[in-house]
Amino acid sequence: MKKQLIAAVMTSLFGIAALTSTSFAGTGNGAPTGPHYNLNIIGVPQDKSANMNQGSGNVIFVDLGTKTGKPVTTDILLSQSTDGTYAVLDKNGTDGQASFELPAPGTYTIWARAVGTPGGSSNMTTCAIDPLDPTVTICSTTSQVFVRGTGTSKFTNVTTPLTTITLSATDQALSGCTQSTVSLFDACLQGYFWQYDNNGLKNLQVRFYPAV
Repeated sequence: MKKQLIAAVMTSLFGIAALTSTSFAGTGNGAPTGPHYNLNIIGVPQDKSANMNQGSGNVIFVDLGTKTGKPVTTDILLSQSTDGTYAVLDKNGTDGQASFELPAPGTYTIWARAVGTPGGSSNMTTCAIDPLDPTVTICSTTSQVFVRGTGTSKFTNVTTPLTTITLSATDQALSGCTQSTVSLFDACLQGYFWQYDNNGLKNLQVRFYPAV
């Protein structure tokens, strides 16, 4: 009787241990573990109200667009936080502009993945305004493409494309920047923003993790 009771207890404990191991083995989504800030860029088929609550939630709404053809573009204006925090300042990007506050680069990494209905995609490019000519927009020669395929979507480290601008030789000469790669919020340029071109992607999940 004692042997049976011991065996039953051991079996129960093994089952709990197996469940715990599975639960904490990791999600397999490619993202780091630990605390982070979530930002969801959500594509919607209809424009949002201009009077929507702009400051609540970690969400930015953008036009959905179609999976084929010309993308729809939203400029996500970026401002530097002074206390190291993140905040959505204007979440209605369906009017062409949204705004987001984040710290200067160096203290965090950025990871992102496309989720939602398979087939959608988006392209994200870091841009800024030429301080010598405010009518000129300068965008990085490199950008990040997100494609929602089938199966489990994986997070990718997108820190570099979302926190730097790689200048063409022409843009470097026009702006007067001494370096070919400009970090986000560098005084060499001004008015930084992410250009978000959407081709039917319903949700881009973006996470900000403290740098190790």
